Amino acid sequence: MALRDEKLAFVGCGMMGEAMVKGLLKERLVPVGSLMASHPREDRREELDRRYGIRTTAENAAAVEGATVVALTVKPQVLDSVLADLAGKVPQDALVVSIVAGATMERLRRELGTERVVRVMPNTPAQIGHGMSVWTATAAVSAKDRRKAQTMLAALGEEEYVEHEEEIDMATALSGTGPAYVFLFMEALIDAGVHLGFSRRLAARLVHQTTLGAVEFAVEAPEHVARLRNQVTSPGGTTAEALYELEKGRLRTVLSDAVWAAYRRTLELGGRPLKRNGGA
Repeated sequence: MALRDEKLAFVGCGMMGEAMVKGLLKERLVPVGSLMASHPREDRREELDRRYGIRTTAENAAAVEGATVVALTVKPQVLDSVLADLAGKVPQDALVVSIVAGATMERLRRELGTERVVRVMPNTPAQIGHGMSVWTATAAVSAKDRRKAQTMLAALGEEEYVEHEEEIDMATALSGTGPAYVFLFMEALIDAGVHLGFSRRLAARLVHQTTLGAVEFAVEAPEHVARLRNQVTSPGGTTAEALYELEKGRLRTVLSDAVWAAYRRTLELGGRPLKRNGGA
């Protein structure tokens, strides 16, 4: 019940902000009257009101008035203007929880005038309660406030606290962006199935269940995923032939390059170039 008596403001309540609102209300962690959301578009505000009955406003500063927890759920490209709106307006005793990619805790602390900052990288499966959120906090965030953040994130799925902020940038490239990699892989498999002759409906069903089953198997099995792969790879068999083509096509290297590209972009969004030795 860490959030029962809190007043929560969601600044820029888009897709991920809505996922947080939905999770909190579904788990009955807060009363609906404790939530306030801001968004510049009237149709979006009406949509949030219709779906969840929460209060909304077009003004970011109005949203955080009297809030005890302020969630920054805006895109990195609009952060400058949002921080300008909120400068001097966030209550001094409020806990700030940011999911903005690339935005460092130091910048948020400096521009919002608060020491109590939590930085989070969630991902899109949070919308159905199966997300992965990686988070950290400034030294000024108390154990009580950490429990508040943990409660919010647990409503989205799994959460993992890390000690070092650079791990948030790394998580952005791996788990934050990760669903897109999986969706692209699934899309390619579905297209391959259609090319074989399956209907798109059946190809999609086969791929969806195969992916879901493989992930659940990997989570529950004690073996490393490489051993699981070896178990279904008979010498000279169909799987071995398919894996040979994937390796020949540099699948591992392409995936690694994609993750590094996402990591570099995360640092760029925060104004921090990647150092030559690979570190931030």
